[in-house]
Amino acid sequence: MANAFRKAANFLGLVDDEDGDLTPPVVEEVPRRSFRREVVADSETPSYLRPASTPVRLTTPAPEVVREPAVIDRIITLHPRMYSEARTIGEHYRSGQPVIMNLSDMEESERKRIIDFASGLVFGHFGQIERVTSKVFLLTPPNVMVSNEDKTAAAQASFFNQS
Repeated sequence: MANAFRKAANFLGLVDDEDGDLTPPVVEEVPRRSFRREVVADSETPSYLRPASTPVRLTTPAPEVVREPAVIDRIITLHPRMYSEARTIGEHYRSGQPVIMNLSDMEESERKRIIDFASGLVFGHFGQIERVTSKVFLLTPPNVMVSNEDKTAAAQASFFNQS
């Protein structure tokens, strides 16, 4: 009977053939990530409202991202007809160029989907999205500023403004 258990243990890899030992194999320890400790002390909070122990926040070192300044030599204008063309919008926007989306040729359901996609894209890259008309949107990267002051000044100084 003991021989059958030894064969089963050997089959499962719990013992070696030679020694018949039922001790588990030795596992190497994996090095762990190091964390910096930051002690958060709030001096403005009264002592009776502070917790008994000072809270500790564990932070990982932030990776350094080096981005080259984008040269904006043009604004991309796209007229997507289907949602599958959203990829081209994302590729142009991620390269740091402003994108104008004219969605007048799309169905209502796909228009909503592509606006949701563009909103997420802009949010993820810290940019802005502006509605130019009811079906035209401007996506601007974070290094581009759009001002409404010139538009209102031009409307007030217009030749056709007779007021």
